[in-house]
Parts: sequence; C-alpha cells; structure tokens
Amino acid sequence: MHSPTPRKNIRWATDIGGTFTDIVISIDGEMHARKVLTTPAQPERAVIDGSLQMMSDMGIAPEMVDIFVHGTTLATNAILERRGARCALIGTEGFRDILSIGDEGRFDQYDIFIEKVAPLIAPELCFTLPERMSAAGEVLLPLDEAAVHALMQRIEALGIRSVAICFIHGYANAAHERRVAQILAEHHPDWFISLSSEVCPEVREYERCSTTAANAYVKPIMAGYLQRLEQELVEKGFRCPTYLMTSGGGLTTLRSAMEFPIRLVESGPAGGAILAAHVARLCERQNVLAFDMGGTTAKVSFIDDFEPHTSRSFEVDRASGFRKGSGLPLRIPVIDMVEISAGGGSLCDIGMFDNITVGPESASSVPGPACYPNGGARPTVTDANLVLGRLDAHNFAGGTIALNSAAAAAAIARTLGARLDCPARIAALGVSQRVEENMANAARVHASECGKDLARFSMVAFGGAAPVHAVAVARKLGIRQIILPPNAGVGSAVGFLLAPMKYELVRSHRMPVAGFDHARAQALLQAMEDEGRAVVTAGQGANPAAHRVVRRAYMRYMGQGHEVLVELPTAALDSQAEVQLRQWFETQYKALYGRIIPDAQIEVVTWTVSLIGPTAPVSALPATGERQAAKRAGTRPLLADGGGEFEDVPVFWRPDLAVGAHFAGPALLDDESTTLLLPAGYTAQVVAQRYVIIDETETTA
Repeated sequence: MHSPTPRKNIRWATDIGGTFTDIVISIDGEMHARKVLTTPAQPERAVIDGSLQMMSDMGIAPEMVDIFVHGTTLATNAILERRGARCALIGTEGFRDILSIGDEGRFDQYDIFIEKVAPLIAPELCFTLPERMSAAGEVLLPLDEAAVHALMQRIEALGIRSVAICFIHGYANAAHERRVAQILAEHHPDWFISLSSEVCPEVREYERCSTTAANAYVKPIMAGYLQRLEQELVEKGFRCPTYLMTSGGGLTTLRSAMEFPIRLVESGPAGGAILAAHVARLCERQNVLAFDMGGTTAKVSFIDDFEPHTSRSFEVDRASGFRKGSGLPLRIPVIDMVEISAGGGSLCDIGMFDNITVGPESASSVPGPACYPNGGARPTVTDANLVLGRLDAHNFAGGTIALNSAAAAAAIARTLGARLDCPARIAALGVSQRVEENMANAARVHASECGKDLARFSMVAFGGAAPVHAVAVARKLGIRQIILPPNAGVGSAVGFLLAPMKYELVRSHRMPVAGFDHARAQALLQAMEDEGRAVVTAGQGANPAAHRVVRRAYMRYMGQGHEVLVELPTAALDSQAEVQLRQWFETQYKALYGRIIPDAQIEVVTWTVSLIGPTAPVSALPATGERQAAKRAGTRPLLADGGGEFEDVPVFWRPDLAVGAHFAGPALLDDESTTLLLPAGYTAQVVAQRYVIIDETETTA
C-alpha cells in the first residue's frame, strides 16, 4: 500500500509597481518569480492573468494555493496623480480651513514665493457642524442633528459619495463623529465614510485631519479595486485567504484594507524592508542599508539590530524636491525610508543649465521606455542601460519583453546627445552617473538625519533595476560589501511572504504620571489589545495566544510639543507604574538629549498596541566551502564607467552557478528578473541558498 503524497505548501504574492507587477510563488519554501507589465487601467488584470499563466506553466491549480499576499501602489499613485475620489470634509464649526491652513509651517522660510501642496479636499467642499468636545472628551456643545440632515442634502446634491469626518477632539470622544456617520449611512448606505476617531485617533488636528482626508480620497478607488480582485479570485477558483501588506511591515485582512486603505500607501517598499531584515539575519549583518530600485522609484532604508526603522509619521506628495515639510502629512505606522523618483522608467532630459536630469516623471508601463515594443519617444534609465550593454535585449524580464536597442539609442541621441554634442553611448553613461548620484545623495541625507555612519553598513540590493546600479551607489557611499538575495528583482514580493500578521492601534489619552491611574491605563491598553486580536486572527483560524503584544507610550514633559517613545512591558500595569514610567521616560529622554529636567511633570500623551503574528525562525547561512571558478554563459559588449570603447566582458547565468562559484569584474550576472553589473575592482561569490556576496577588492575611488 502506497503512502499518500504529502500536500505541498503553496504561497503566492504579488506586488503592483508603476512599471511591473511582480509575482512570486513559493512551493514548500522554494521561490519562483516572474515579472509582467502593470496594467494601469485595470491593475487586477496583470495580477490575475500573469499569475494564472505562471501557475499553469508550473502545473498549479488555483484551489491548491494556501495563501495570497498582495501589495499595491494604487493608493499612493491616486494621491500623487490626483486621481482620487471627489470627497467632502465635515468638521467642527469654526474649524473649516484646517486642511488649507495646515500647521502654518514653512519648509523654506526664505522663499517668498513658496507654494504648498494643494489639499486633497478643496476648500469649497469643506463643511462644518455645530458640536464641540473638550480635550478630556466632555460634551461642551451637543451635536445639532437637524444641521446634519441639512448638510447631508447639500453633499448629496454635489454628487459626492465619500465623506471624511474630523471633529475637534474626536480622538477623546468619538460619539459625535459616530452619530454623524450613522445618520449618513442610514440614508446613503453606499457612501464611503472615514472617521478620524478610527483612521487616526491622535492629537494634533492638522495631521489627524490630513490622514482622514487622504483615507476618504482613496477609499472608493481602493475598495472598488479590492472588491473586483476578491470577486475575480473567487471566480477563478481560488479558495485561500487574502492578506494585504501594510506600510508598517505587517499583513492585514482584506476587510481592514478596504476600510483603512491609507495604511497601504507604502506597502511595496515595506515588503522590501522586511526582505532586507531577513537577509540581515541570515547573513549575520547587524547594520544593513536596504537599496530598492524598481521601474518608477528608488527607496533607501536602514536595518539596525536586524530590524527596520519604523515611524508613525510620513509625508506624501512633497512639493519641493522631496524637502521635509513640503508634503501632505499622514499619521500611520510606516517603515522609515526615503523615496526618490529614480527608477528604470524615469525619463531623462536636459536641464536649464545643460545638465542631464533624471525624473521625476516616469514612462511607467504605458507607454514604457523607448526600447519597449510599444514604448514612448523619450529616453529612460532603462534605455541608457541597454545602450551601455548592461541589459540583454533578448532575455529581459525572463524573455517576456524584447528590447529594441536601436530605438533606445535613437531616443537618447535625439533628446540628449544632440543637445550635448556627444554620441548616444556617452549620453547614456551620463544618465547612469546622474541617477546613481541622485540615489547616493538621498542615502547620504537619510543617513545624516538618522545619525548613521555608512562605512559600517553592508548593502542589500533588490528590485528590478537595483543590481545594475548597486555597486556604483555603494562605492559612492563608502560601502564595501553588497548582498544580492535570490529573486532580487522581485524582492518586495518575496518580503510579503516573510511578513507576519500585524496590526497596530493608537489612542491619544493624556494621563499625568504623578498620581498615575494604572487601572484606567490598563483598561485602555487591554481594550486596544482585544480590538487588535480580532483583526489579526480574522479568517485564519490562528491561535490568538500566538501573537506577540508590543505596548508603547509617547511621553513628554508637560508643556513640550513633542513626545519620546517609551517601551512598556506586556505585563499589566500596577501600583508601581508611576515610578516605573518616570524611570523609563527619563532613561529614554537622557539617551536622546543628554539630560533630564528634575522635578518637571511628565505625562503620557498617546498609547500604542501592536499585535504581531509568528514568523518562521531564521538560521544563519552555513559556511560556503571551497571556491570554484564560475562557468561563463557567454560574453556581452559593455561600456565601462570611464567611457571609451565597448569591450566584451563575461556574462554569467545565475541559475546555473553552484554554491562557491566565484568571479571578478568587469562582468555581468543575469537572471530572470534583473542583472548585476560588477565593475573592475570587485569580486562576487555565490554562497548558501544562492545568495551572492559582492566585495570590494581594491581602492576604486
């Protein structure tokens, strides 16, 4: 009698980018990847059609898939391109212009012509109602329900279906916000309603209002997209649970994503940071710079002690050269990173000083770079890399896209070479150097803001375009080692499959430390934990006890304008909490500012509770063993950084290289989703699990 064949564990992830949609299928831990062009008009088409084709090629039926994890830039792009819903804002009487006034800050106080980014909701669509809560949550002025009904008719007449509700001190008492939402829903159940007390229940009215408005702005688009995706998954025979990657580096349910789509704005880059942290643990590199370059943008983030940096604030759509303070503030859990418009599809031109410029515009997937089959007329970074010989025109994206070298050279010659009076190959080299300096400069600024010494870091490179430029960027930053993980070209989607279920709740509730009411604080934290467990365990049948609880408090000296983050124990707060809170706060405060303020009163402003699901244990990679010369797959003409003439350099096909394979630059390493450019002065070696370690061998400055 034959024993039954063990059932395989099949996990599926997709990441929609501006140019490519990345697909990863894991079978018992073995990753398989594919890149397909994004379909902007119907993003789900690339996800469903590309994945079904890949599964068919692998002999996988939809009902065999155990889990689906999805990330998308749809919410981000809707904000950046101003393609969101026409929506209304309802606020407290006397506070109609919160979005227009902002915090009155100026990102450049010496520019008299400063232009701030336009709010997502126009001033004429901002309305108010008579009501008022105190900062303690007491009703100062009851809600005028007759005014609610009258305002509802005005909004209805405008044809608006998405409404943001943000009352003063709604975080302290949500009763009025909830009552307005109830009235609107009773008469218009098809309206999309976003409450500040649910989206961002925190102090600071401008940030809370901006976040709620952004949620309302993208909610109809995201809800419609996710509903279409869910329906098509069912129709195609998928029976697995679907989860969405959040900006904070965890997974959430489909329903939660529909309700709070603003938490998805950085979902793709967050997956990349999760991958980089995983690589750091595997390779035992405590300090890592994650470098993610795709078709539209490049992202840089830090991994310290094997964990990515996180934050509770984020700016989107910065108006002035990505300068801090020039964008729309969002208060959501995010992985801290810097993002610039530098990708393979970034358009190139000549600036006002006859200099080469790259970005911020992108050719995206439609029409795409000039070298694509239906590409545009303007040159991109991908066109430059093709002209320089870095890309294989006949085996790009696993052979799914045939590249036209002549079209790329013509676009560069026409747009750049003619104005610079130089051959197309030299202009292409200038494009490469410009985009590399842009990315290196962004990393330098981010390192300076975070107080990091980049010379102590290794780089993890991933994304379709990153390995082409990673060594050059690392050299500019003084980083001597680069790690290239397997399936680097689809790194963010791989990170999705490594992320745990995670949900973070936040509540602003001011409590003085002197005479601390530990029972009230513990009741608040427990209620937040219970709410979070209901989300992270929804639909997966997981043991709630398996989720790790992380509690934090934002504390400050009374009268200060900003808080310090303090870790709290998972144990219940008791009568010793007053003394402990003061000690924990003063330790953190002194570490940040070098001193404490004796006898000053301390208060807790905001509480956070994170529920984090289990993750698979990670063991360090085993020793590589004996080195061996890598077997060449061929040669390709390559133009070196110094210009001059093309020279034939060895090309290696990554899937054919065994553990221990070693080669030196100049060389090219191709695989199905990306290409590594290895310059002279560097060596590469394949180690366990087919990771590639690139080391500097001599001074290359």
